[in-house]
Amino acid sequence: MSVMSLFSLQDKVALVTGGSRGLGLQMAHALGEAGARLALVARKADELASAKAELEARGFTAKIYPADLSKRPVIAPLVDAVMKDYGRVDVLLNNAGASWGAPAEDYPDEAWDKVMDINITAMFMLTRAVARASMIPQKSGAIINIASIAGLRGNPEAMKTIAYNTSKGAVVNFTRALAAEWGHYGIRVNAILPGFFPSKMTAGLLSTMQDMVIARTPLHRIGGDEDLMGAALLFASEASRHITGQCLAIDGGSTAI
Repeated sequence: MSVMSLFSLQDKVALVTGGSRGLGLQMAHALGEAGARLALVARKADELASAKAELEARGFTAKIYPADLSKRPVIAPLVDAVMKDYGRVDVLLNNAGASWGAPAEDYPDEAWDKVMDINITAMFMLTRAVARASMIPQKSGAIINIASIAGLRGNPEAMKTIAYNTSKGAVVNFTRALAAEWGHYGIRVNAILPGFFPSKMTAGLLSTMQDMVIARTPLHRIGGDEDLMGAALLFASEASRHITGQCLAIDGGSTAI
């Protein structure tokens, strides 16, 4: 087997949540270029339609599934729809997420629930459903969870995102625990921990903190439009067939200091 063939996703099916824009769409491009047939999930149908058009313009196969994953009843029908269209799921990229900024002492109950529901509870529910429907019966699969370096530490004083940090810390150990439990099924479970990347979620923070973030990052830059592609493809493909339970920070080195 050639080195490059290890990275091929030809004939594989990849389900990408939060796949209509930003980091999710960036990673969907990488998986599509490697040959994967894509199933994109997000809340907004119009954004999904734009993503589908963008991917199909590059010759990739993409189907879209509008769904609010924080609502548990949508998960089973979503997985059923993907299985009906494609017959299998080989890669699950759990990217959908939410954040909310407020001081911990004043943090609203509804904000805590919203962040936890989408960032960890929905991730578990969808992962379980995909595993039951496809990965466990086929005795193979690659699960990629998008955590964050915020799950490894606290924040600069200006950032007050207690629920986000807590949920992403949960994703880190969810990844390790599930990798240990599902290895005997041939399912690999790994996580990507982005640092600061421009996105709708980080726009407000970066507008005031970008210079500080860059100054505290050894590579002196924030993440860009291609910087998650390589890691996503590695964890999705046979190139990582002996890697599971690992959490890779992609942060310009900020967690190294």
